[in-house]
Amino acid sequence: MNISLADIKKARETLTGVAVRTELAYTNTLSDMTGNSVYLKMENQQRTGSFKLRGAYNKIANLNEAEKKTGIIASSAGNHAQGTALAGTLFGISSTIVMPKSAPLSKIKATQSYGANVVLHGSVYDEAYAEARRIQAEKQLTFIHPFDDPMVIAGQGTIALEILEDLPDVEVIVVPIGGGGLISGIAIAIKNLKPNVKVIGVQTKNMPSMLEAIAQKKIVTCNGCPTIADGIAVKTPGEITFELVQRYVDDIVTVDEEEIASAILLLMERVKTISEGSGAVAAAAVLNRLQEYKNRKIAAIISGGNIDVNMMSRIINKGLTKSGRKVIFNMVIPDKPGSLWKLLQLTAETGANVLNVTHHRESRGVALGYATVELELETADQAQIDAIKYLMEQQQYCVNIV
Repeated sequence: MNISLADIKKARETLTGVAVRTELAYTNTLSDMTGNSVYLKMENQQRTGSFKLRGAYNKIANLNEAEKKTGIIASSAGNHAQGTALAGTLFGISSTIVMPKSAPLSKIKATQSYGANVVLHGSVYDEAYAEARRIQAEKQLTFIHPFDDPMVIAGQGTIALEILEDLPDVEVIVVPIGGGGLISGIAIAIKNLKPNVKVIGVQTKNMPSMLEAIAQKKIVTCNGCPTIADGIAVKTPGEITFELVQRYVDDIVTVDEEEIASAILLLMERVKTISEGSGAVAAAAVLNRLQEYKNRKIAAIISGGNIDVNMMSRIINKGLTKSGRKVIFNMVIPDKPGSLWKLLQLTAETGANVLNVTHHRESRGVALGYATVELELETADQAQIDAIKYLMEQQQYCVNIV
């Protein structure tokens, strides 16, 4: 089915008063780091915390009365779930959402809070999708596809209209790809209005399903690995979206898990915005994959901010460790009065802040009369860590960094 610019403009009218017109924010941090003028389209500030409300609401608004009356069902890793649940509630329609068991608890609870009945099934989106289709057939519900639907794609395309109004001379737009609905809608609008603007898709290296499909020129199923970008962990691209990406998208790049985690931390610390893994892949690509672009105006889509707080904590701690701002030293000291005090006094003289101390006398492999100490320190950088380690070794401590 063909999707036109007119469909996207109509979707914008439908979404008026429902979807937030999100900010297109210039970022000094990413601009200075890349040599470009980088703007972030803050769909993490959208209602329900991601862009998905746009497509879900537009689809439901275009259902006939019979389809609305039966109730709706969707499958989702989390963001489409919330968008569909809220849209269904706004229309007074009962909704059932099938989510993978691996979906973040925060997304499950949020979906329930918007009024949906949540069913947990499978470990990835595709397994949840199959179960949703089974329930749909059994109960004769109306299926709201997360990406492979013309009205959903048109709704997501409204983002492009806002970008072009806020930044008419944009040169590159960087978009996350899972099933392909977001980039399809954006690419249709962009290539009809400003065909010279480059549209670049981003996937995680752990699940590059659309990239593999484009490379093989046919839809394939990618048996990838788990990823912190759970919102784009789609094994099989859509039929409609595959054709649209082939036709309109200029390039697809991939980013790895460490790059995604670093982008999440950078956005949090320097840009002061919260992004989930799938929301941060565009920023990760701008930082690590677009070196050929200089002095360009780039818009990157921060597609969602629904990150689980436990995942956020792990990402922060890993990022601090990688950047040398936190370290754990493991060492053996004499088990006698004053030994631990002496070690802590030496540490204090370096200016490092002690976060945690663990002292064991019964550690395996440690001789009688000695104890192991694990020091968790807050440090300034790797140079300070190296200086602390050197100082301790000068005092005859055997130091290992955990």
